[in-house]
Amino acid sequence: MLIKVPYGKNKKIDINVKDKCISGIVKPNRVSIDDEFQTIKDAISNPFNSKNFHDFLKDSKNVLFIVNDGTRPTPTAKVLDIIYDDIKDHNIKFIVATGIHRAPTKDEYYQIFGKYYQEFKDVIFAHDSKKEEDMVYLGKSKNGTEMIINKMGIEADKIVVIGSVEPHYFAGYTGGRKAFLPGIASYKTIEQNHKLALSPKAKSLTLKGNPVHEDFIDALKTVKKDIFAIMTVLDQDHKIYAATSGNINDSFTAAIDKANDVFAVKIKEKADIVVSVAKYPMDIDLYQSQKAIDNAKLALKKDGILILVSKCRDGIGHDTFVKLMSSCNNPKEVIKKIEKEYVIGYHKAAKMAEIASWAQMWGVTDLPHDVLRKIFIEPYDSLQVAIDNALNLKWNNAKILFLMDGSMTIPMVSD
Repeated sequence: MLIKVPYGKNKKIDINVKDKCISGIVKPNRVSIDDEFQTIKDAISNPFNSKNFHDFLKDSKNVLFIVNDGTRPTPTAKVLDIIYDDIKDHNIKFIVATGIHRAPTKDEYYQIFGKYYQEFKDVIFAHDSKKEEDMVYLGKSKNGTEMIINKMGIEADKIVVIGSVEPHYFAGYTGGRKAFLPGIASYKTIEQNHKLALSPKAKSLTLKGNPVHEDFIDALKTVKKDIFAIMTVLDQDHKIYAATSGNINDSFTAAIDKANDVFAVKIKEKADIVVSVAKYPMDIDLYQSQKAIDNAKLALKKDGILILVSKCRDGIGHDTFVKLMSSCNNPKEVIKKIEKEYVIGYHKAAKMAEIASWAQMWGVTDLPHDVLRKIFIEPYDSLQVAIDNALNLKWNNAKILFLMDGSMTIPMVSD
């Protein structure tokens, strides 16, 4: 069978695999897409536990819009199409919720804002988590996380959050509360929160008992502002399947079942080999692509081979996890070091080391081979060669499963 595997923004890699070796070619579930414009419009007209959008803005002095960065396919520009007439005459600013990511490039600003970038570029700002002079302390969560956020979130009298909801490998789901933490939070705040990702309860599709999510919610209580959220759920082609609006927590919660419709995908059984693709724009770097590794482990048999496919356009990204793993001789040593000290990014190292302790990790990327080998990933320039070698190693009745959007898809073995 000829299989076309996404690589980068527009490229496909052609590979051949015998039909009998294929366990499945898994993508997010197909869902029915209605008129996208109407889907957003209906959501904004029927907010959860909130005034309607027009009334929310009516008495505002200055409004801050918090939007996702270029690592998410959130359809911010499409939302702006709907709300433009309501917002154009108000005093507004936008902040890109980068968390600890870098600021967007010019191309990424156009990716986020589309035709509105030219009009609003003078009031668009990128959050910088390390710029301490831009931060304001608001208080502590029950877990002790110090809520320090960008002062733009305090200077505005009203806040509009535009986001998307999909599974997240340790927060349960993206969206809603994540606009503030990690979105516009300080580096220190994000580090304190992300240490909770080391908990085994911090995982995809899980909110109850998830310490990261619960810390998000508790820390958000310190932000005493009027907030109107607009959440979208996208399908596998990044079209709008569903949308919700209103109260930041209620609109987020209302979108979860729709996100599960798309991204929670049943498989018959685990496979000997899993090829997991970090699809554009999640292939920006290894830091982001790691999500495709973590989701793939759910479909992989013990002692199996996990093959990451990601261009990693910007290289490693935030590199503390790579530095830690490179300093260790084996996965167990990584875990021991994390037990002694945590800095942001170590949660990535912990989750990768855990997988490396029971499976092989291989990678088809644009990253230097020596970098990958130092973090227990065997590098390949050719996906076809990697697959052929993996099948040869497993031989007999080995099965291979393809996760074509591994960063978003949560494979679930059928009961």
